Amino acid sequence: LIVVDEEHDLSYKQQEGLRYSARDLGVFRARQMGIPIVLGSATPSLESLHNVARGRYGLLRLAERAGEAVAPSVELLDLRGRNLREGLCEPLIDALERTIEAGEQSILFVNRRGFANVLLCRRCAAPLECPRCDARLVYHRFDHKLRCHHCALERPMLDTCPQCQGPLLALGQGTQRVVEYLHERFPTARIERFDRDSVGRVGALDALLTRMRGAEIDVLVGTQMVAKGHDFPSVTLSAVVDADAGLFSTDFRALERMGQLLVQVAGRAGRARRPGRVIIQTHHPQHEMLQLLLREGYDSLARTVLAEREMLGLPPFSHQAMVRASAPRAADAEQLLGSLAATARRALAVIEPSTSASGGRGQLRAETGAAPLSVLGPVPAPLARRADRYHFQLLLEATERRVLHGVLDELVRSLEARSLPRGVRWSLDIDPQETG
Repeated sequence: LIVVDEEHDLSYKQQEGLRYSARDLGVFRARQMGIPIVLGSATPSLESLHNVARGRYGLLRLAERAGEAVAPSVELLDLRGRNLREGLCEPLIDALERTIEAGEQSILFVNRRGFANVLLCRRCAAPLECPRCDARLVYHRFDHKLRCHHCALERPMLDTCPQCQGPLLALGQGTQRVVEYLHERFPTARIERFDRDSVGRVGALDALLTRMRGAEIDVLVGTQMVAKGHDFPSVTLSAVVDADAGLFSTDFRALERMGQLLVQVAGRAGRARRPGRVIIQTHHPQHEMLQLLLREGYDSLARTVLAEREMLGLPPFSHQAMVRASAPRAADAEQLLGSLAATARRALAVIEPSTSASGGRGQLRAETGAAPLSVLGPVPAPLARRADRYHFQLLLEATERRVLHGVLDELVRSLEARSLPRGVRWSLDIDPQETG
């Protein structure tokens, strides 16, 4: 038996080196060995739900929470016109206060680590930017450092603007800033941070989880780590500080992930006999997807998003591969992918299974009316310059996986046969989960 818990979790997809999905490898291994596999999740991925609809997977539902726990109450807090303190509105602050006074625990989800998202000069309005990336430096107040979250560059905090020596203004809320405010508001409360910075040391994660389970922490402020499948029996309040980012993202998977995140954060509250409460802050309380999620649950949201994906021909109703290239010179990376795009467009075809004795990779045969393959790009990556390298990407999308893989075979043969300019790197990502 193979069990993949929280099968929807993005961390199952390896994003560097050999890019593979541990979940999908588990399914492949189970099929090879002829053994059952269980993909467990309260918020299944749309790929898995699509496989259920096609009859490839069976669906087993757990209709009740473990033990005597009941589902928590959920409310949307409209942020329009409200005064915010480090991103928190007064009703949420009041709810935190009541929970602390009751001797119960709270979890706050903040989608950014650090103290401030942006440091801006009050005089010339220039932001502090990473010299190696097209990204802004994030201020980490606890160790008084500026860090780039993309290339790991680290510098001491500056007192003034490097361009005009004007004073600096910290904008935006990260986990550190929210924790600092809560310490000021509730000086006797035990407030801790749960993000990559706070649990990076050996043993720090286990120590934090032990303290949380032992009710030695009153408020836990964290990034997506807090939405994992932790069991904290004394947590009765879960809150999402800002739910809006997932509503208007250009990533077609954003609504799916928003729904998963909100349900997973909500699932941390009321896991024992005590009733739980979930608060979601938003500037768009009437958004149809938020309302659908609250009114009918994740299953209805998933069905709606799947229907939209089918209409648009997006995964899981099509199959994608991303070819990425990077180089010290932008032109080298772009030219490599441009050449591969031309190769792919010439290979718009139907794949015929090879009948050679060796088995082969498959033959490409051009045919009018063949299953289509779209070639999008090359285009600069969303963060085009990282660590002094320029990144470009080429997206291939086909309605049939064999067409996609046949074209990819041609691209790999082309890459293996050529001599690349110095410093050029490329990677192939099948079923990419991130477009950056």
